[in-house]
Amino acid sequence: MASSAWSERILQLLRRMNDFYLPGSSRASCLRFEIDQVQVGWVPPRVASLLTRYPSVFSPPSGGAVSLCPSLDSCERRSEAVDAVLQTLRQEGSLSCLKGWRDEKYSVMPKFSDPPLMWMERAATSLFGVKRYGVHINGYTVSDSGEVSMWLARRSLTKQTYPGLLDNLAAGGLAACAGVKHTLVKECQEEACIPAAIAEKAHPVTTISYTYEEEDEVFAECQFVFDLELPLEFKPTIGDGEVQDFYLLPMDKVKELLATDDFKPNCALVVLDFLIRHSFIDPDTEPYYQEFMAGLHQTLE
Repeated sequence: MASSAWSERILQLLRRMNDFYLPGSSRASCLRFEIDQVQVGWVPPRVASLLTRYPSVFSPPSGGAVSLCPSLDSCERRSEAVDAVLQTLRQEGSLSCLKGWRDEKYSVMPKFSDPPLMWMERAATSLFGVKRYGVHINGYTVSDSGEVSMWLARRSLTKQTYPGLLDNLAAGGLAACAGVKHTLVKECQEEACIPAAIAEKAHPVTTISYTYEEEDEVFAECQFVFDLELPLEFKPTIGDGEVQDFYLLPMDKVKELLATDDFKPNCALVVLDFLIRHSFIDPDTEPYYQEFMAGLHQTLE
C-alpha cells in the first residue's frame, strides 16, 4: 500500500475511534450522567427515556443530565439499585449490548484516581458512556542484529466482540478493585501462557484514550499500555481459548496490516502508538504525524 494511502487509512481509523467528538455525532443530544452532582458519563436519548421508568433509581432528566436519586447515598446502594434496573432491561431484551452480560463489575468514577462512586456490569457501561479502563501489552523481540518484530494474537472465533481479528499479545479490561499490574500479569498468563516472572518485566509506557459511538452506545475508553520485550527463544502459547493463534511479524508487515480491516480497532491504536514511540513513524516523513498523536490521546472535557 502506497504511503499516502496508508496514512489516509490510519487517519480514517482514528476518526472512527473518536467520532463522538465529530460534528453530527450524538453528543449534542446525549445527557450527562451524574452521580452526586459529578459527571461520570453520557446517556444516549433512547437509554435516557428507558430510565424514566425507574424513578426510585434515576431522577427525571433535568438541565441536560440524568442523575441517580440522592437517596442512593453509598457505592453499595447505587450499585445494587442500578444493577436491578439493568437486570430488568436485560430480561426485556431491547438493548442488544446486555445480551453480552459478563458478570464482571467495572468501577464508575470521575477520574481514574478517584474512589468509585458505584460499580456497573461491564456490558452495560456503554449505555451510560462511563469511562472504561483496560490494559494492553505490546510483546516484541529484538534480534541480535537489532531487528524488531512484534507478537500479535488472533482472537478466537467464539469471542463476543471482534471474533477472528488481530489483537495485541495480551489485553483485558480493568475490573473493579483490580490493579493495573495485577491485570497485566493475569492476562499474560491466561491468554498467552507468559510466566509472571517474564510478564512483570513489562514497562508502562503510555495511556491511549478515545471515545466512539455505535447506535445507542457511547464507548469512552482509556487503555494502559505496556511494552514487553520477550526473549528470542520464548513463544507464547494459547491459554484460556480467547486466542486462536500467535504470530511473530517484522514491523513493516505489522505496519502494513494496521491499515487493513484485519485488526481490532483499539488494538490497532496501541500498535500505532508503538510504531511512533519506537521511531518506525517519523514526523519528517509522515504528513499526519500530529493528527496521529492527537487522535491517540483524546479525552472528554
